[in-house]
Parts: sequence; C-alpha cells; structure tokens
Amino acid sequence: MKIAVVILNWNGKALLEQFLPSVVRYSENATVYLADNASTDDSVSFTSETYPSIRIIQNKSNGGYARGYNEALSQISEELLVLLNNDVEVTHGWLDPVERIFTAEQDLWAAQPKILDYKHRDTFEYAGAAGGYIDKLGYPYCRGRVFGSLEKDYGQYDDIKEIFWATGACLFIRKEAFNAVGGFDEDFFAHQEEIDLCWRLKSKGGKIKYLGDVTVYHLGGGTLAAANPRKTFYNFRNTLLVLLKHVKGGKVWWLIFQRLVLDGFAALLFIIQGKPGHFLAILKAHFSFYGLLRKFKRKRKRWASDMPYYEIKSVVWKYFVAKKRNFNEL
Repeated sequence: MKIAVVILNWNGKALLEQFLPSVVRYSENATVYLADNASTDDSVSFTSETYPSIRIIQNKSNGGYARGYNEALSQISEELLVLLNNDVEVTHGWLDPVERIFTAEQDLWAAQPKILDYKHRDTFEYAGAAGGYIDKLGYPYCRGRVFGSLEKDYGQYDDIKEIFWATGACLFIRKEAFNAVGGFDEDFFAHQEEIDLCWRLKSKGGKIKYLGDVTVYHLGGGTLAAANPRKTFYNFRNTLLVLLKHVKGGKVWWLIFQRLVLDGFAALLFIIQGKPGHFLAILKAHFSFYGLLRKFKRKRKRWASDMPYYEIKSVVWKYFVAKKRNFNEL
C-alpha cells in the first residue's frame, strides 16, 4: 500500500525543526510531503535544504486546514493518506499497524492513533485522545478526554474500536474515500472540519476506527493556542454548522436553539472570568453562522440524514452537573 504522510504548515519553521526528525526517521515506508500554506517564514527553504527527501507542495494562500489540505491532496496519488500536524512526534514502526489494518479491512475508511501529550507523555492529549464522539447537541468529547479533563494513559484504551470521528491532528484516510465525499468543507476553515468529514464518511457506509496499537505525541496549539479567541470563534460557529448540515428534519432547529442558549451562558461565563475577547468571539460566531444559513441549507439537501450520531444525550450535563470526569463514567 502506497502511503503519503502530509504535513500542513503555516509559518511553523520552529515546529518543523523540532518534529520533522521523528517523521523522517520513522516513516521509511511512506512518502513525506510538506504542504505549505503560503508561509512567510523560512519553513519551505529549511525543509528543502535539511530534508531533501521531503516533497514540497506550496499552496498559493493560507486557506486554513480545510482548503490547505484539499489543495495539497489533489496533487498526491498515494492510496493511503496520513494528515499530520506539524507539532506531532511519531514513534518507531508507527505506520506498520496502520498499513496492515487498512489492507485487511476494505470498509475501514479512516482512523486515528492514540494521541498522547508531548509535554506530559503519560497523559492523553486534548485533540483526539483515544477517539472522538459527539453528544446530541454536537459537543465533542473523546475516550481519554472530556472537556478539559485529561486521563492518564494506563493502557485502558489499548484496543481497536470503532469511533464517530477521528482527529485531524493525525488522520489516516483512504484517498478514494476522501475524494468520494468531496474532501474537507472549506467553509469550516479550521476546527470541527474533521467531524464534518467523518460524519460524511459514515453516512456513506465507511467505518472509522481508533488504533490503540499506534502512539504519537502531540504538542497542541501549534497554530492557534487554546487561549486564542479565534479558536473560540471557530469552535462555536462550526459546531452549529455541523448540526445544521447533518441532522435531518425540523428537530435540527430545536437542537440549534438549545446550543445558542448554552452558548449564551458560555459567553456570560467568559465575561465573569474577565475574558471579553472570548465573549466577543461567541457573538461573532453566531453572526457568522447566520450569514452561512442559506448556504448550509443547500448542503443539508445532500448530507442531512437519520443516521444515529450520538450515544450520550448531554455530555454537558454528565460533566458539569453529574461531575463525571472520565469517559468510562459517562
């Protein structure tokens, strides 16, 4: 199976210096690409001079995660794609189990590895942990991570398990499947785009799995730190867009209304915490959502379905009211 490891980068030279060595060292059975989103630093020259084996794809602009990968992957022919953040350290033999399972299971369309924290290496990392799910209102959570609570890795998720969404920080996906559902939705720009992609994959009959026998270490916040209001904007807006695009029938409007109300409480909490930038980010997210309503109503006609998408009605209730902090307590 021909494998392409594709690293999307924007002004990340320092991260490339830190994390490319492990990728080059341990990806000997793959072709490594750097997909650069019109960086203004020395990312491209550093990579080409230091690692001549890495193939460079230069996008014309910074279209974010979604457009950046769409443009780059259209130029890549390998059958199995590994979309890898530029702040991920990989491990010896990491691609061997991936190649085996994708060869054996033709209905496996996408997967992710175990994601541990680069700085706290015995702890799951926020972006994906041990595989993702969403609740009825679209709140994402993971095995090993519920909101801000991160579990220690005791081997409790060393299994292989079907999940609802796989993290974009390290996403294994068949190119044929990626193309079949139209790639990433570029209206998301960044954040939640992998949930939207995985929802479309599953609606077409594909399976998505967590591979607990593959481990990588993710630094996190390489492009937008958690404290950045821009990240708050995308997370709040894009969750609304995901619900609107995929949940069939009139019930979607009741779900969206509930989310808008809960978003209001979150905005007030940011004010109380002295974080006006995040308060404004939520307001902007809502207005941006209203601006995209007509466009996403058209997308609903193709993608909305009755496919079951949640196992828990409210992870918010479980976490904040019932005080359930670990995935296995939900």
